[in-house]
Amino acid sequence: MADSYYDPKDLRKFGKITEWSEELGTKFFDYYGTVFEEGALTAREKSLIALAVSHVVKCPYCIDAYTKDGLQKGITKEEMMEAVHVGAAIESGATLVHGVQMMNKYDKLSM
Repeated sequence: MADSYYDPKDLRKFGKITEWSEELGTKFFDYYGTVFEEGALTAREKSLIALAVSHVVKCPYCIDAYTKDGLQKGITKEEMMEAVHVGAAIESGATLVHGVQMMNKYDKLSM
């Protein structure tokens, strides 16, 4: 029995998604590669953003990949954790701001 639903070895298989849909897989990887090229943001900054987003979308494969990538790009553990907290704050705020919809609906229904 596996220790986890997510097998870390599966991350190495990611490139194989093109085998079942070559056209779409290739387009995705072309796009993905272009996104992470140096531009207005440095590769380091993009890696830190990717790490924070990885936590928000709760992707253990991405967390592994961008922790490793961040280390290779010189991102400190303090910077990584601060980025994770930024992601958590935005995710929490997004959840709470939707509470306004509930408040509006409650007010409308309880009139």
